[in-house]
Amino acid sequence: MNRIFKSLSIIASAVFALACAQDESSLYEGLPFEMPKVQLPSIPSRSVLLTDFGGVADCSTLNTDAFSKAIDALSEQGGGRLIVPAGLWLSGPITLKDHIELFIDKDAILIFSDDPELYPIIDTNFEGLDVRRCVSPINALGAHDIAITGGGVIDGGGTMWREVKRRKVSEDQWKEILKRDGVLSDDGKVWFPNEGYKAARATAGSLNKPSDELDENYIKTFLRPVLLSLRECERVLIEDCSFQNSPCWNLHPLWCKDLTIRNINVRNPHYSANGDGIDIDACENVILTGSSFDVGDDAICIKSGKDEDGRRHARKCRNLIISDCTVYHGHGGFVVGSEMSGGVENILVRDCRFLGTDVGLRFKSARGRGGEVKDIWCDNIYMKDIVNYGIIFNLHYAGVAASELAGGQVEPAFTVDETTPSFHDIHISNVSLAGPCQAVYINGLPEMPVRNVDFKNFNYVTAKAPEVHYAENISL
Repeated sequence: MNRIFKSLSIIASAVFALACAQDESSLYEGLPFEMPKVQLPSIPSRSVLLTDFGGVADCSTLNTDAFSKAIDALSEQGGGRLIVPAGLWLSGPITLKDHIELFIDKDAILIFSDDPELYPIIDTNFEGLDVRRCVSPINALGAHDIAITGGGVIDGGGTMWREVKRRKVSEDQWKEILKRDGVLSDDGKVWFPNEGYKAARATAGSLNKPSDELDENYIKTFLRPVLLSLRECERVLIEDCSFQNSPCWNLHPLWCKDLTIRNINVRNPHYSANGDGIDIDACENVILTGSSFDVGDDAICIKSGKDEDGRRHARKCRNLIISDCTVYHGHGGFVVGSEMSGGVENILVRDCRFLGTDVGLRFKSARGRGGEVKDIWCDNIYMKDIVNYGIIFNLHYAGVAASELAGGQVEPAFTVDETTPSFHDIHISNVSLAGPCQAVYINGLPEMPVRNVDFKNFNYVTAKAPEVHYAENISL
C-alpha cells in the first residue's frame, strides 16, 4: 500500500508541476523589466514516509529525530520526497538539505513545540541586522533544490513566544491570556512570556535588539525565531500549504535566488507582535502568486537589510512578480521597507486585493538607512475598508503605526550621503480604493524628495484626499 501511495503521489506531482509551469509562463508577458525565468527545484522521484523512521502522529510524541533521520537517509541517496501522512505531528526544528521536498499531506498538521530548549541560539540576520536568535522551526542554510508542498498545515506554536499588548485584544481575550504562565509589564498593559523576555524588552527599543549585557539564555524567549527561515538558498518551491501561529515572522527567505511561492495561506492572530506574513529579504528572481494573508503585521513585505549592516552586505531585492494575492488583516498589504538599505528594484505587483488592512501600498524608510528603491509597478489593485492610508510613502518611519504619523512638518534638510534613502520611479495604475482612509500620503525628505511617482486610473472613495510633502514630479 505504501508503494502504491508513493507512486500515485509522484505521478500527481509531475502532472501538477507541468500544469503550473505552463500557467506561470503567462506571468512574464508584458513584464516592464528584464527578468530571467525563475527555475524550479530538481527533486529526485524517490520518496519515503515519516513513519518509516519512527514518526508517530499522536500530537505528543516529539518527532524531531524522525524528521532528521528521514532527511539524512534521503540526502545520502541524492535527495527525494519526505511524506508526512495525515495526522497531528509534534516536532522540534527541521533542517532541509539539498534536493529535499517536505511533502505535508493535506490532512496533516505539523505542530512545532513551544519549548525554547529545543531551539538553540544561532548567528543569523533579522530585521536587517546581524544578530543572534533562536533557530527556526523549519530552516535551511545554503541549500539548493528544496521544496515544501502537499497542502497541509504548519503551526509554529507561537502563542507562548510572543508578547501581547492589552490594547490589541478584547476583554475576553485578555482574560484568557492572563490565565497563561507569564508576567505583566509594570503598567499592566503588556503580557510577557517570562521575566527574561520582560528584561530584554526593556532594553531592546524599536530595533528589537536587547542589551549585550543580558545573558542570551535568560532572554531566550525574546530571541524568538521566524517560523520558516531560508538563508542563501537557490531553487526553492513553497506551495499549497498553510503557515500559521509563528513565534515571529512567518516566512523569511533571505539572500535567496529562484524562489517560487504559490497557493499558500499565511495566518497569524491580528494582535501577534511582529506577526508578518512573508518578508522577502534581499532575494533575486521571485514569484509569489495565488496566496492569501491574514496576519498581525505587514503581510507581503520587501526588505534588503538595515543601516550599516544592510549597506555592508549590499544585496538588493530585485526581479519579483507578485500576482493574484489577497490580504485581509495586516499593517500593510504590499510593503517596501523599512529595511531597504541594500536597495530594491524591478518589482511588479498586479491583480491583488487588500481587504481591511491598515494600509494598502506602503513604502517606508528613514534617515540612516541609505539604499535606493526604484522601478516598482503596481497594477490592478483593489482595496476595500482600508483603515489609515490607501497608499503611503513615509521616509520618517520610526516604528510607529501609520495612523500615528505627524507628517508635513517643516524641517531643515540634512546632508545627502550614503545614509540617505531614495525612492523614485514608481508606477501605480488601475487602482480602486474605498474606505475611511486617506487616499494618498507622501512624506519625503527635504534633502531627498520622493520622485517620479505616477498614478493612472486611480479611483478612490475615501475620507480624505491625497496629501503630498517633500516630493517631486508626482502625477495624480
